[in-house]
Amino acid sequence: MFRRGRQRMMRGAGVPGIPPMLQRANQLMVDGDFVGAAEAFQQLAQGAEARFPQRAPFLFMEAGRAAILSGQTKAGVAHLRRGLTLLEAQGRIPRMQAFGQRAVSELKARGLTAEAEEIAALIQVPASHETPTEPVAAKRPILPTHCPSCGGAVRPDEVEWLDDITAECAYCGSPVRE
Repeated sequence: MFRRGRQRMMRGAGVPGIPPMLQRANQLMVDGDFVGAAEAFQQLAQGAEARFPQRAPFLFMEAGRAAILSGQTKAGVAHLRRGLTLLEAQGRIPRMQAFGQRAVSELKARGLTAEAEEIAALIQVPASHETPTEPVAAKRPILPTHCPSCGGAVRPDEVEWLDDITAECAYCGSPVRE
């Protein structure tokens, strides 16, 4: 009985250095409150543009995903576009393409064909922007499905690997290991 209460207390305490609003936004996504999550991610993304520009694209992408899941398709696509254009402006073309492809797949799965085509056209990269692809390690470790620090979704095919066993959370920058 003592352990159970202790675990609940630790879960609610949060992780030092991780904005509580980011943890809340990720929890809203898990809970299915997509309207609240979209608003929270949008606020986080706008704040991150000046202070943490490397995180802003992912926050805009998640704001877009949440907005689309809540039925706010126009606002959602606008957030997706903003996130992808920020990645392109930062020269992170492979990440832009990976996140863009996922967005296109999710839009098509929801029957939003015109919106999927709009995003697909956005991620078409001119030859002058192409970068050589990095060799991928033969086998990567299995990562948790969510960041242990902020609760954000971790997708092994979209993370930035820091070394052979450690990936970086796109939302908070924390290292993530199996």
